[in-house]
Amino acid sequence: MSSKIYPSAEAALDGLLRDGLLIASGGFGLCGIPERLLDAIQASGVKGLTFASNNAGIDNEGIGKLLRTRQVKKMISSYVGENKEFERQYLAGELEVEFTPQGTLAERMRAGGAGIPGFYTKTGVGTLVAEGKEVKNFDGQDYILERGIFADLAIVKGWKADTTGNVVFRKTARNFNVPAATCGKVCVVEVEEIVEPGALPADGIHLPGVYVQRLVLGAPYDKKIEFRTVRAREA
Repeated sequence: MSSKIYPSAEAALDGLLRDGLLIASGGFGLCGIPERLLDAIQASGVKGLTFASNNAGIDNEGIGKLLRTRQVKKMISSYVGENKEFERQYLAGELEVEFTPQGTLAERMRAGGAGIPGFYTKTGVGTLVAEGKEVKNFDGQDYILERGIFADLAIVKGWKADTTGNVVFRKTARNFNVPAATCGKVCVVEVEEIVEPGALPADGIHLPGVYVQRLVLGAPYDKKIEFRTVRAREA
């Protein structure tokens, strides 16, 4: 088997990028975002991208960097706060946004990874989320049809991986990374550490290597946060 390990994020994305891609990206806020891969996508200059991601980072961090360079045409997201450029582009009609409830977005990714083209949910019935979607009644209650997400490319950030691609995420950084990874035709993972097969406990694997085609060591990371809130020091 050829190695899944690539020397850089740019190398790991070689041959995968083109204009108009649908990319599933893990992360929640700035927690667990594939920042090395996002930087490489920005540097490549591809445009007209659609991102399925919980949010778009913040101004000039995460997907926010790609908004600044006008490489994103559409966001499929559940949360759009903390990003003034996102807000500006959306209100100016420069960015298409498909608002998706958070649980629905996770299930749309999971469904795509499981080969399920659509599912019914009560979430969003009677709201803007339901506009243009099929409504079906089950046992006297309305449900709307949501489509699974089948992405051209999945980019995710893990904590540790072995050389065969088995991945472990650290605490809340697991967030959307697992469903995002499974719904891509090709999945590229950046991690903080790569270990030998057998070093990770089999029962502790969060993302099996069968889902991972390419792997890159992205460390060291700054571990940025959106807001730093501190308590006033007592006299």
